[in-house]
Amino acid sequence: MKFLLLFFSFVFTGKGIAQCEIKNRVQADGSMIYYFEPAVFYTTKSKSLKINIVTDKENYFVALQPTPFPEKKVGKKIKDDLIIHLADNKTYNLAHYDTQYRRNDSIMQVLYLIDNKDLYAFSNYEAITAEINMEGTEFVRSYNFKLHKDAIIEQLKCFLKKEEN
Repeated sequence: MKFLLLFFSFVFTGKGIAQCEIKNRVQADGSMIYYFEPAVFYTTKSKSLKINIVTDKENYFVALQPTPFPEKKVGKKIKDDLIIHLADNKTYNLAHYDTQYRRNDSIMQVLYLIDNKDLYAFSNYEAITAEINMEGTEFVRSYNFKLHKDAIIEQLKCFLKKEEN
C-alpha cells in the first residue's frame, strides 16, 4: 500500500513539473529570454501555426511560428499588431515587437507584446482565434484554434507562479 502511494505521488509530481519545463537562451545582445517549446494551435495541409510564451522577466510575449512564411526580405515588413480573440468573448490587440528568422532561416518567429493589463485575461481564458497580417503572402491570415487552446494559459501560469516564488 505504501509503495502504491509513493508511486502515485511521483507520477503526479513528475507530471506537474514536466508541464512547467521552462527553457532559456542568451540573445545576441547578451540578454536572457525564457520560453516554452511552441505548441501547435492550428494545422492543415496548407498552413500551420505554433505558439508559445516568451519572457525577459519584465515583459511577456506571444511568439508565433507560422508556416508557410515569407522570405526574410518580405517577412521583415510584418509590423502590424496581432488580433487575438479569447474565450471571454473579447478581442485583444498585441503590439508587434519583433520578427526573427532562426535556425538558418528555417523558422520564422514573430513576437507580440502582451500588455500588462491583459495578463489576467491571457492566463485565464483559452485562445479562440488569431488574425495576422502576413505581409507579402496574403492580406490577413485567420486561424481558428483547434489544438492546445489552453497552452497560453498554462505557460503564463508557470511563469507567473515562478515569479511569485
